[in-house]
Amino acid sequence: MSDNITVRGFVVTEITSSTTPGGVATASFRIGSTTRRYDRAANAWVDVNTNWFTVQGYRQLAGNLGCSIRKGQRVIVVGKLKMRSWENAGRIYHRAEIDAEAVGHDLMFGSANYIRTATHGPQSAAGPSPFVTEGADQERTEHDQDNHGAAYDQHHEGNQEDGPAAPSVFVDDVTGEEAELDEQTGELKGAAA
Repeated sequence: MSDNITVRGFVVTEITSSTTPGGVATASFRIGSTTRRYDRAANAWVDVNTNWFTVQGYRQLAGNLGCSIRKGQRVIVVGKLKMRSWENAGRIYHRAEIDAEAVGHDLMFGSANYIRTATHGPQSAAGPSPFVTEGADQERTEHDQDNHGAAYDQHHEGNQEDGPAAPSVFVDDVTGEEAELDEQTGELKGAAA
């Protein structure tokens, strides 16, 4: 029997980050997932009920949750379902929790920029990744049909391991401003703390 589930829903709390006594990073948030059905009489989709879950992430996922997920955003969560029960003042309470294996934005409702986090293992001889994160509105050309994107092509055509790789940059979806990305920490250089 598999207790893995996939839930689509909306984030209803801010991310709460902490560290276990053993030093493991954790992050959690609450998600609401609303079932909808088509009402023929009203000729419209209507909300039926909302299921509530506490999502818990550990280690690298916890850090990425804190940097990426915000209250009000639509997300997709994959993980193991756990039902928690406890008693307080003679009353028994239950809570559905998901130990998350993966969390991502639901692109049916918006767009997102992906920034790969630094790995903790050995790096290749080529050094850090030369990729540039680009906005979703970039126009694709015949030249990038291999799905690597323009940054990949520019690096491999104009920078054939004869010099340092171009720095990675983050493009803000709202303002269009670019900020250099520290590839060791995954943080924006010069950003206010």
